Amino acid sequence: MARGGGSQGVEVRPRAIRRQVPSLAKLRELTGLRWPTLDRAGQRLGRAKSILDLRAHARRRTPRAVFDYVDGGADGEISLVRSRRAFASVEFQPRVLRDVAKIDMSATVLGAPSSLPLVFAPTGFTRMMHHEGEVAVARAAGRLGVPYALSTMGTTSPERLAAEAPDTTRWFQLYVWRDRDAMHQLVERAGASGFSTLVLTVDSPVPGLRLRDVRNGLTLPPALTLRTLIDIARHPAWWANLLTTEPLEFAAFSSFKGTAAELSSTLFDPSVTFEDLAALRELWSGSLVVKGVQTTEDARAVVDHGADAVVLSNHGGRQLDQAPTPLEQLPEVVAAIGDRAEVYVDGGILNGADVVAAIALGADACLVGRAYLYGLMAGGEAGVERAGEILRADVARTLQLLGVNSVHDLEPEYVRFRR
Repeated sequence: MARGGGSQGVEVRPRAIRRQVPSLAKLRELTGLRWPTLDRAGQRLGRAKSILDLRAHARRRTPRAVFDYVDGGADGEISLVRSRRAFASVEFQPRVLRDVAKIDMSATVLGAPSSLPLVFAPTGFTRMMHHEGEVAVARAAGRLGVPYALSTMGTTSPERLAAEAPDTTRWFQLYVWRDRDAMHQLVERAGASGFSTLVLTVDSPVPGLRLRDVRNGLTLPPALTLRTLIDIARHPAWWANLLTTEPLEFAAFSSFKGTAAELSSTLFDPSVTFEDLAALRELWSGSLVVKGVQTTEDARAVVDHGADAVVLSNHGGRQLDQAPTPLEQLPEVVAAIGDRAEVYVDGGILNGADVVAAIALGADACLVGRAYLYGLMAGGEAGVERAGEILRADVARTLQLLGVNSVHDLEPEYVRFRR
């Protein structure tokens, strides 16, 4: 014991630690445990924090042939890889000490408001990915507040989509058919159903060689072979939905059985020219977008023939392999036609930072396809909505970290390519 006067002579003993049994609520908070729920799909989607997380879920929940149809590209998939590498090579140039408490992500796309500079791109055979198909995508796009483009190769008719998603801004995607009369009737149906914009795809005079589909033996509708019977055991929910819902067939034309490439070769006209574009401009009174432009020269030409917007696109790397990379073309094309028409870009966009980079380089909007299809395969309509939520959050966070208040303030000075 210490000696001396006052407090120096008092022995100090450590205070006893008071212990208690932790509450269940505290354990749940610390461990992340959640009460069991019947909404397993909701839990699964809630755990997805990126589009690549949704891709992983989609891969587990769909047959290999279906997943590969969405995930793959043409030939050696060089264009597919280059598109992703282009976005990966972007280096942002952020500004600091900017007030980014409030941000504006809204855009005007062909004169109509959009919550993001984003369009849900047209995709074919969508009910093959999930039985809810195009209706699920359109409804989710409507809630997100962005346009959705229905494909000619879709499995839902223009009339039904209009009835099921009346508040969604609807575009209709078109290929030039050998049967021009039938094609014109389809265009008239889209107009009568309230579709505001026609998207003419011009990069598919013949189908690309998609080797994954060839090797998987993908047919439409899927054929029951020994391989698919084995796949049924691995993906029973997907097959149950396919077999117990309305038959998987095309809504814009009569039924077809065979591969996607065989269908394209049967329907599409490889002799299409700029004269066909001019004729379509005369037929269609709404906005006209030309998708699949891959050179500055062609961008000028399609605008000269009446296009209101062009989509720089190599079809997601699914047509001509080793085609130009859209993001890398963007600045030159914007400089050439940006004062005459809107310029969009697609291919390789898998997060909101990709969208911000493209807008900074001059794009008016971006089209995404695979991103929401991964969500559709992972969880139907809720999965598409989750993909939209992820992209929205990505865009917001990227703007704030860049020190930018609005997508309208994005300029090329905010990005550069690392070589």
